[in-house]
Amino acid sequence: MQPPERGVHWLTWHGHRRSDLPGSHASGLYHSATVRIDEIIATTRPCFSFEFFPPRTEEGVEGLYETIRVLKPLEPGFVSVTYGAGGATREGTVEISGTIRREYGIETMAHLSCVGETRDRLAEILGEIERAGLENVLALRGDPPRGETEFQQPEGGLSSSAELAAFISERFDFALGGACFPEVHPEAVGLEADVAFLRTKVDGGARFLITQLFFDNQVFFDWLPAARRAGIDVPIIPGVMPITSYAQIKRFCEICQATIPDPLAEAMEALGGDEAAELELGIAYAARQCHELLAAGVPGIHFYTLNKAPATRAILGSLRAARPWERAPAQPAAVSAS
Repeated sequence: MQPPERGVHWLTWHGHRRSDLPGSHASGLYHSATVRIDEIIATTRPCFSFEFFPPRTEEGVEGLYETIRVLKPLEPGFVSVTYGAGGATREGTVEISGTIRREYGIETMAHLSCVGETRDRLAEILGEIERAGLENVLALRGDPPRGETEFQQPEGGLSSSAELAAFISERFDFALGGACFPEVHPEAVGLEADVAFLRTKVDGGARFLITQLFFDNQVFFDWLPAARRAGIDVPIIPGVMPITSYAQIKRFCEICQATIPDPLAEAMEALGGDEAAELELGIAYAARQCHELLAAGVPGIHFYTLNKAPATRAILGSLRAARPWERAPAQPAAVSAS
């Protein structure tokens, strides 16, 4: 899950992408050419991508790498690695992101949030990301640490994902992504204010956006025109989380204030806690959800995997067999944009 956020742009260096230059990155330690995610989205339709989180244990890390080994043959356009709130797992983000990029050859995006960090520390972390051979960052404000209910701007730190996007763009040569909220951010006073703030992320350097999880496609289709009217013309990729455990998803949705449609909730409740049946229903529902989104012309799907392979593998296999994007409108006005 893209943990609820309360966050692209790539610059040139003397007319060249830095990965085209000898030695690639400033450290000179990483020589493999990389591809920016905004470029991948522009040239790969549909672009399928996966999100992982840094596990807290060595066993969990090994399980994550096994999941990546299973999912790699699906040829994702990119993967992303989340950033733990309040220091929970943030140290693992750069290490795991670098390992995926280096050992598995998959383009990887590291998440970064403002929570608890000064500007100087953010610059240090971004330097670590650069030295790890990464060129893609998802700029997020981040949630308050566990036990706290409101975000507090750190002394010497930043207050929002828009500020973070601008901070990164001014100092580093990363392709930047941002988060968006089809159900409207819980702290926003309304849709208009929410999309106006989203526009500041794009103005600050975000060149693609990934949505928070949602289960009702109509919510996305109703929200998208408002984003386009606000001048947000970058690609917007829906984020989809297949339900593998209904109790777990309910907890996630309570945290991020996402809505589970009544018919889906009733169908899950009727299974009486049978997790095998919940998984089957979750895969079927998410496959249908993705099918409808792709047929409408979205540029891709970002799967929140929860570090597990079966649901994502089944859904993506179904989509590639059915190829709903081939039935998408020739020029879907609001959906795909640029």
